[in-house]
Amino acid sequence: MLASIVRSEARSTTLRHLFRQPTSAAFTPLRISAMAQTRKNSSLPAGYVEDKSKGPMLRFQESLPRLPVPTLEETAARYYQSLKPLLSQQELENSKKAIDAFIAPNGPGRKLQEKLVARREDPKHKNWLSEWWNDAAYLSYRDPVVPYVSYFYSHRDDRRRRDPAKRAAAITTAALEFKKMVDQGTLEPEYMKKLPICMDSYKWMFNASRVAAKPADYPVKFSADEHKYILVIRKNQFYKIYHEVGGKQLNTTELEQAFKRVYELAASRAPAVGALTSENRDVWTDARATLLSADPKNAKALEAIEASSFVVCLDDAAPVTLEERAHQYWHGDGQNRWYDKPLQFIVNDNGTSGFMGEHSMMDGTPTHRLNDFVNDVIFNNKLDFSDPSVRSNMPEPEAIKFTVTKEVQAEIDRAITDFNNVIGQHQLAVQGFQGYGKGLIKKFKCSPDAFVQMIIQLAYYKMYGKNRPTYESAATRRFQQGRTETCRSVSEASVAFCKAANDASVDDKTKVELFRKAIDSHLEYISAASDGKGVDRHLFGLKRLLEPGQEVPALYQDPAYGYSSSWYLSTSQLSSEFFNGYGWSQVIDQGFGIAYMINENSLNFNIVSKGLGSDRMSYYLNEAANDLRDLLTPTLEAPKSKL
Repeated sequence: MLASIVRSEARSTTLRHLFRQPTSAAFTPLRISAMAQTRKNSSLPAGYVEDKSKGPMLRFQESLPRLPVPTLEETAARYYQSLKPLLSQQELENSKKAIDAFIAPNGPGRKLQEKLVARREDPKHKNWLSEWWNDAAYLSYRDPVVPYVSYFYSHRDDRRRRDPAKRAAAITTAALEFKKMVDQGTLEPEYMKKLPICMDSYKWMFNASRVAAKPADYPVKFSADEHKYILVIRKNQFYKIYHEVGGKQLNTTELEQAFKRVYELAASRAPAVGALTSENRDVWTDARATLLSADPKNAKALEAIEASSFVVCLDDAAPVTLEERAHQYWHGDGQNRWYDKPLQFIVNDNGTSGFMGEHSMMDGTPTHRLNDFVNDVIFNNKLDFSDPSVRSNMPEPEAIKFTVTKEVQAEIDRAITDFNNVIGQHQLAVQGFQGYGKGLIKKFKCSPDAFVQMIIQLAYYKMYGKNRPTYESAATRRFQQGRTETCRSVSEASVAFCKAANDASVDDKTKVELFRKAIDSHLEYISAASDGKGVDRHLFGLKRLLEPGQEVPALYQDPAYGYSSSWYLSTSQLSSEFFNGYGWSQVIDQGFGIAYMINENSLNFNIVSKGLGSDRMSYYLNEAANDLRDLLTPTLEAPKSKL
C-alpha cells in the first residue's frame, strides 16, 4: 500500500518523512575511520569464515550474520518509550492502546511477525529488508534526486594544484587507484567494533547508474573491462577520457593534458541535456523517452554516460566561502551534471573541489572512504603524480553528442525552471565552529557523536522551546546487505536536559547529571539500532506484509505513528580532516537537515531548511556548543602539578 502511495504522490513531503529516510542515512557514526580502521589481521568470533576464493574485499561476505527481526515485545516497548517525550498524556494513552492491540496474542502484529520471520529465514533473501528498502526509500521515490536524495562533500583546498586541470588530474589518478582495488576485489573490508562489515554495495560505485523509469527507477551496472573511460562535463558538453590506453593507465600528466584539451574544446555552452536528470523522476522518465525518440544516436550517447567509470564536472564557477562551496557541490547550477551517476567529482575554475553522490544503491560510508582515500594519497604524497611522460598515441577526448530537437529543448527548459524553483525554496547555512572538537569532548568522557546530538537538541529547544522527532542514521552494515536503521534521538532524558539547561533556577550539578543521562540514553538507542533492533525498519517491514484490502492496524492509523517519524531534524555524522563540509536536504518542509563533522579541534554543521531560518539555527548551534563547554569544563580534573 505504501509503495503505491509513493508512486502516486510525486511531491509528498509526508512520503519524504515516512518513507525515504533522509539522505543522512548515508552517514552514520559507524565508528569507522574509512582508512585507519581497516586492517588485515584480526581474531574474529565464531561464525566469521574467510572465503579467500572471493578475494580480500568480499572474503567475509557469506559469513556475515543476517539482519535480525526483533521480537514484537522489544519493538513495542522501544516504540512506546520513544513516544513518551513527544506526546501529551492523552495521546500517549491512545497510542498505548493501539500498541497493545497490535501485539496482543490474537492481534494483527502476530501474523505479520510470523510472515516477517519466515521471510528472514528464507534462503533467497540475504536481508529481509534490503529489496523493500531500495525500492521504497529510493527507486520508487519520485521527487528529484537533487536536492532531496543527493549529498555532497567539500574538499580541503590543495594549494599545490590551483590549476583546475592539475586538480582534476590528481583526483582522477587517486580515484582510479581506488577503483582498481574495488574492481579487482583487493580492497580491505571495513570493520565496525572489530567485526567485518558488508562490502556488497561497492559493486554499485563504478561503471553504474540509476535509470529513470515508471513506476520505479532501476540501477544498471556495466563491465569495467569494456568501459575504461571517465565522463567529463564542461559547459554542458560531455566527453569521454579513456583512462587506459594500450593496457596501461594514464599517468597524471597525461590526464592533465586531456583535461586541458576539454577546456579548449568546450569553449561555449551547449544545450543542458544533463538538466533533465534534475527533474521529478516521472517527468524525467517522459523526457528520456522524448530524448530517445529524437534520434537513434541518443540511445548510444545515454549508454556512454551511464557506463562511464565515474564523472568529473569541470565547473565554470569559483566558490570561496563554505556556503558557496556547499551550494556548488550539493546541486551546482542544475546543468553541468548527470545527477543519476553515483560518483561525481566537481572541480571549479579556482581549483576548489568537491564530490556529489547519488544515494539509491549505496550509502555514504563507501563514498566517504573513497573521498578520504583520494585526498589522503594527494595530500600525503602516497601516489606518484610526477611522471612527466606523455605518450604520442594518446587519443583526443571523445565528444558524446546528443541530437537536441525543439521538443527536447522544451524539456530542458522546463527542467532548468523547475530546478531553479526547487533550489530557490531552500536555505543553507554553514557553522564552522572552532571552539573545540572531539579532543575536548573525550576529556569530558563523552561519546563525541552523542555529545553533538545533544548540542543539536539543545539548539532546537532554544529556537522553538520544545523538542520534536529527530532522525540519526545508525549503520547496520555488519549484517549481510545491511544499510541503515533509525536512531530516534529524542528521549525523556534529552528533553529533561534541554528544559533544565534553559532554566536559570536549576544548578549546574543537576544539569550535568541530566546531560549524562541524556548521553547514556542516546548511546543505548543507537547501539540497539546498529544491532538491528530499532523501531522504524521493523514496523515498516510488518506493514509491508499487509495483504491487499487487509484492514490497516490501529497502530499505523494512530497519528503518533506518522508524527513520531516526521523528521523535524534529520541528522548524521561524518568526519574527515580532508573535508571542510558535507550535507544534504531537509526531509520535511517543517524541518532541518543538519549534517555535522566532528574533527579533532572543530565542529562543522551544514544546515538546510525551506526558509525556516537556517542562519538562526546556525546561531543557536554555536550558542549550544558554547553552553555545553561552559557547563562541563568545571568537571575536568585539574592537571597534576609536576614536581
